[in-house]
Amino acid sequence: MSEVGRLETGISGLDSVLRGGLLSGRSYMLRGGPGTGKTILGYHFLTAGRDRGESTLFVNFEESTERVRENAASLGFDLDGVEFLDLSPGTEVFAEDRTYGVFAADEVESEEVTAAIVDAVDRVDPDRVFVDPLTQLRHLVRDDYQFRREAASFMRYLTEGGATVLFSTQPGTTGSVEDLEFLCDGSVHLSHAEKGRTVEVTKFRGSGFQSGQHTVRIDEGGMSVFPKLVPTDHGRSLTDERISSGVERLDAMLSGGIQRGSVSVISGPSGVGKSTTATHFLKEAAARGERSVAYLFEEDAATFTHRSESVGIPVGEMTGEGSLALEEVEPLSVSPDEFAHAVREEVEERDARVVLIDGLSGYRLSIRGESDELLREIHALCRYLRNMGVTAILVDDVGTITGDFEPTSDRISYLADNMLFLRYLEMQGELRKAAGVLKMRASDFERTLREFEITDEGIVLGEPLRDLRGILTGTPEFTGE
Repeated sequence: MSEVGRLETGISGLDSVLRGGLLSGRSYMLRGGPGTGKTILGYHFLTAGRDRGESTLFVNFEESTERVRENAASLGFDLDGVEFLDLSPGTEVFAEDRTYGVFAADEVESEEVTAAIVDAVDRVDPDRVFVDPLTQLRHLVRDDYQFRREAASFMRYLTEGGATVLFSTQPGTTGSVEDLEFLCDGSVHLSHAEKGRTVEVTKFRGSGFQSGQHTVRIDEGGMSVFPKLVPTDHGRSLTDERISSGVERLDAMLSGGIQRGSVSVISGPSGVGKSTTATHFLKEAAARGERSVAYLFEEDAATFTHRSESVGIPVGEMTGEGSLALEEVEPLSVSPDEFAHAVREEVEERDARVVLIDGLSGYRLSIRGESDELLREIHALCRYLRNMGVTAILVDDVGTITGDFEPTSDRISYLADNMLFLRYLEMQGELRKAAGVLKMRASDFERTLREFEITDEGIVLGEPLRDLRGILTGTPEFTGE
């Protein structure tokens, strides 16, 4: 039997939510509707134990052993080495005339099931047991009271023998399921939510756990869990250092550059040059021997590379040498939890020092919720990056070309330590551009606006536009000669 301690579930993200895994020698319930992944989680639980040299037992009440193995194999699970106790109904249940005389059918069948369980446990001496689903026991007893007694006795019999038990439940037996939640040591709820599959731990005796709904993905490799990001769980020592853009006049506007570990928002209408400006910071990071990662929500890597190289930024060379990673993100196919997990891997495993999110309108689609949820998710991600000393650059697309000035969209300006805005101007019948700094928390900054151009050699900033007024309206007027 296993020693008292933690048992890994076989799903690292779920173990993280459980602060290390399940407590051995206890019983845990899996709740959820059809297709939420309860049985798949059981596959992970049993195969993880088998791979550790533990004895495992699958008690299948609903599907035959052959069908269970077929379903598991379709997801890449090999259940060889896992012992089975097949209590699923066979064809004889329908075909035979089950007449028990003076004994009720439930009494006879319950005794048969009990004897089969005792024999299997004596034979296997299991460290881990998965019962799928335990609520099938309800059909073998007379009423809910008897079911509670049978279920509690069954769990106690297994756990007192040293086994850690995971059991699933079926929806539709509401009273029985609620009773089981009081009897077990922990409860895990799998569901389909607006933003996709989720898992939530609602009870976990003897240990803390990470609350809330966490994203679940099921694919050919089984189940993956992506815990919600908790920024306060992460941190590094910070340094007071300036990050250059490589553009002398832009650095001058920023009083020498942006601070390492800060969050910068570059805002402006479509096509004004936000991404190109952000990419200059990635170029300078590569020159310092640092790694950056750019998450592209609105264009593919080939387009981003071509556009950058046409203005003198060698993105192809940077990606080839490993100083820059380009990650295309399809907004509707990834949740905020999955995205945050990907960012964490780049920061913690590959030492990314600069992270570019291009752009926030695409990130907003992955939220699939209210604008307040966007603020919560991006706030958590930015705070995590700041705690880790990683410089974050967010590209924000505002809707207006000219007219009333909008510094950012969706009230995200409070997140930014630094805000650089780009603006279209109509001057003498010609469409021009201007750049300005709206905010820098760590230092003073240049408060004048400069004309902004993108040439074959990158960004060019002109002299301060001192002879114009009304620049932020998009239709300035000359005040000088």
